[in-house]
Amino acid sequence: MKKIDDEVSGIDRMHAVPLYHQIFLRLREEITSGERAHGSRMPTEQELAAAFGVSRITARRALAELASTNLVARKRRVGTHVIFEPPARPIEGSIDQAIESLLTFGRSTQVKLIELDEAPARAPISDALGVEAGTPLIRVVRVRWLENEPLGHLLSYVPADLGEHITRAALRTTPILALIEQAGVKIGSATQTISATLADASLAAALSVEIGAPILRISRTVIDTNGRPVQHILAQYRPDRYQIRLDLHKNKTDLHFG
Repeated sequence: MKKIDDEVSGIDRMHAVPLYHQIFLRLREEITSGERAHGSRMPTEQELAAAFGVSRITARRALAELASTNLVARKRRVGTHVIFEPPARPIEGSIDQAIESLLTFGRSTQVKLIELDEAPARAPISDALGVEAGTPLIRVVRVRWLENEPLGHLLSYVPADLGEHITRAALRTTPILALIEQAGVKIGSATQTISATLADASLAAALSVEIGAPILRISRTVIDTNGRPVQHILAQYRPDRYQIRLDLHKNKTDLHFG
């Protein structure tokens, strides 16, 4: 498995927090947010060590800490699997209204494109998009700005066959959802999990906050009308500059982003 750059993996080798605990925190977020679903397989010690560029002892300690907090179960010859089940019951809302709010938000903020490349799918992204590990995906890293200050860091994955309109020029002015729709996709639904996390070194630099500052974390998978996942995005926002408002009605819930 290809070694992940520290900026991508979110670990800081100069930080006082031990590497195994930094990896534990990263994996815990993926599990508790639902990105790594109940019953899904976790990386092996060898895979985890290669992914983060650490020793197998460090990887083993990270997995052991996950097991000690009852997030995963480890069994010989079977592997490590997620046993955590989110306690929250989903709130249903209007997908049309939510998509409209997202597109409006995207057009009302400035965006800085950090990376646009093709990357092989790996868990939990492969699980979210329903593809085999190694499947080519379009990977987009952006930072959104509002009034000359960073607002949020967005990491998006889209199946490679839908990436015709996702170009550097288009991403400067057009939200990714709109570019996906230009490929002929009709959005049918989405699943979204909102949680909280703490800024690691790379995220703190991107959002101009201190390491350990509270961050609003949104994991969202968008699905077309045929049931195919067409985008998975991890959006991490400064809570002092971004909010989500729910207007609760008897028969539906409207979502507003800003």
